[in-house]
Amino acid sequence: MKRAISVVLQTILLLAVFGVGSFLPVFNILPMWKMGAGATHDFVLDGLLLMIALYLVILAIAAARKRLRSSGALSTLAFVLALLLGFAMKFGMVTVGSAAS
Repeated sequence: MKRAISVVLQTILLLAVFGVGSFLPVFNILPMWKMGAGATHDFVLDGLLLMIALYLVILAIAAARKRLRSSGALSTLAFVLALLLGFAMKFGMVTVGSAAS
């Protein structure tokens, strides 16, 4: 039961970081890294990169505690779930005329 709660909480944390990072370029806090995702949309990479950085920090903590084998698989599951949910919610997708350059 503790492992399931851990996966759910990590998924929520990673998803929140993905969402917040996707909206940071709107406030001109960080430079916007983007790539074309079609004729009318761009994908802002900021949220995805922040989520990957947080995932690597979580894995580093698990490795330091020597629990990489058990916690690492669960963290990877949480990362994949957050990634799929974030893409389903279209985090990072902006219309070509509306993004702050």
